[in-house]
Amino acid sequence: MEMILAICIGLALSATTGFRVFTPLLITGLFVRADWLSLAEGFSWIGSTPALIAFGVATVLEITVNYIPAVGSFMKVLETPLAALAGILLTASFIGDMSPFLEWSIAIIGGGGIATTSHAAVASVKGASETVLMSPAVAGIEDATATAVPILIFIIPILAIVFLIVLAIIFLKIYRRFFSKPKAV
Repeated sequence: MEMILAICIGLALSATTGFRVFTPLLITGLFVRADWLSLAEGFSWIGSTPALIAFGVATVLEITVNYIPAVGSFMKVLETPLAALAGILLTASFIGDMSPFLEWSIAIIGGGGIATTSHAAVASVKGASETVLMSPAVAGIEDATATAVPILIFIIPILAIVFLIVLAIIFLKIYRRFFSKPKAV
């Protein structure tokens, strides 16, 4: 059960990289640094001073740039591969006691896949929000989600499962809306 929860936490954190790539990494690093969280072997560097500085600077830049509508949409395109990599890293950092093949398969397919999917969904909302000049409001929601969800997941780990279920329902509704065939009359 503990391994399943660790995988769910990694996947849920990966999903939050779709909102902001570096915020979940920074929060994870801060929790590691404060000894409130321990990661799988080989990932403790996420809480190191150089990593925290890098994640902190990247987070501030990412948040600042996303409040500028045209630049924010351009950054969403550039952040797609970064979100996938961050998702892989976060998922792998929580999975420890299993074969490396299984660990990295889950991290790459699950973590990278969910990060890319959530990032694509957020990027499409971000693009649509600029047409109605709602970009700053959307950026604020992204910031709040990317900050609050990882903190809540670390405080109440079972929320990782709830967050994944809610995301699955949302993605399913989006998929059905855009990709279902219209009914013949």
